[in-house]
Amino acid sequence: METVIMGASARTSHAQVVGELGKAIVSGQFPVGSILPGDGELAMRFKVSRTVLREAMKTLAAKGLIVPRARIGTRVTEKSQWNLFDNDILTWHFNGGVDEEFLYHLSEIRLAFEPHAAELAARNATEAEISNMMRLAVAMGDENHSAETLAGADLKFHIAVLEASGNPFMRTVGGLIEAALVGVFKLSSPVEDKSGIAEISRNHIRIVEQISRRDEPAARAAMEHVIRVGRERVREAFRQDEGSRA
Repeated sequence: METVIMGASARTSHAQVVGELGKAIVSGQFPVGSILPGDGELAMRFKVSRTVLREAMKTLAAKGLIVPRARIGTRVTEKSQWNLFDNDILTWHFNGGVDEEFLYHLSEIRLAFEPHAAELAARNATEAEISNMMRLAVAMGDENHSAETLAGADLKFHIAVLEASGNPFMRTVGGLIEAALVGVFKLSSPVEDKSGIAEISRNHIRIVEQISRRDEPAARAAMEHVIRVGRERVREAFRQDEGSRA
């Protein structure tokens, strides 16, 4: 989240090559089906050794972005092969700018996972976990939040729900949730409207209240409401942007 919102990034040689090539592929600078420049040219471009370059290429291949072909070169794969659950790939999408459809798809994935996680949390969460989730939900109501700190507080809450579900697989979707929240807050953060911050906090407190009551259907519904509200805020931001350009 810090990388996307604040522009911070790792500066190791390996990370630099992976990041710059990854962004170039996701943005379409190297289109699907195209062949990347040769190792010698890329090593000179990034001022790294061939060893560093090869390791970077292995990383990009593991993410599904490229595939080496003997006597042909390294080809950019079809988008259907990209691992969209990968945090880096999601970050590169946001760096290049995302459209409403992309964020809508993210919200659909959230609706597939998070309401069930809230339902499981109502069944499995310990009292300590419930107390922690309530603390995080209340903290979201701090009127001094910036867009960045509110996004961070929101993420901590949703990760806490995933962990309280008791299902270890749920935590692996955290990267998708992070990407979705970054998208929501970059497009339309409610920090200028103090009542908006208070409403977000209340909606999240309601999730914890239902979890605390062990009311599984109500916990699911409360989480669905939070995700749908965020999705509508994104839609409204796109509508306003289109109106300003008309």
